[in-house]
Amino acid sequence: MTVYFDMDGTIADLYSVENWLSKLRAEDATPYRDARPMCDMKEILPKLEQLQYLGIKVGILSWCSKQATKEYNAAVRKEKRKWLKEQLPGFKFDEIHIMKYGTPKEKVANDDGWLIDDEDWNRFQWELRRGDSYKKKKETDKAVAALKEMSQKVNGKDQIAKVAAISAGDEAVGN
Repeated sequence: MTVYFDMDGTIADLYSVENWLSKLRAEDATPYRDARPMCDMKEILPKLEQLQYLGIKVGILSWCSKQATKEYNAAVRKEKRKWLKEQLPGFKFDEIHIMKYGTPKEKVANDDGWLIDDEDWNRFQWELRRGDSYKKKKETDKAVAALKEMSQKVNGKDQIAKVAAISAGDEAVGN
């Protein structure tokens, strides 16, 4: 099972970046870099690590900008990956798919599971073909609460070593 997150409007507040739309239309990728997180990433990071410890994968399913050139899509992908690394330092996603705008997310995902996305159509299509989905604040809060309930406190050297190995993306770490 995988928990997939959309980025724009779900974890990254792209739409609050000043002049975001005119910048995107001018093929300026900086709004993707400048977007503020929509949640406390320091609170989410250990929960994501605990999910991986429990064997639940964590992924990103996000679109590039609408009506973009290949070169601009490449710049958007670069900025989005950079944003993820800066906001969730050291976290290793199991999957990251940053695809052409409009690509059906349910067809790109490698696994069934949950989709957390602000777009109604994406959630509708996901539920038809893949599993559960959650919308913005209220429903995402429910999903985070469910994730918190599934997570557990890490105890003992062996569990600490496993979390360290997962976080580093290197099995040698912690052993």
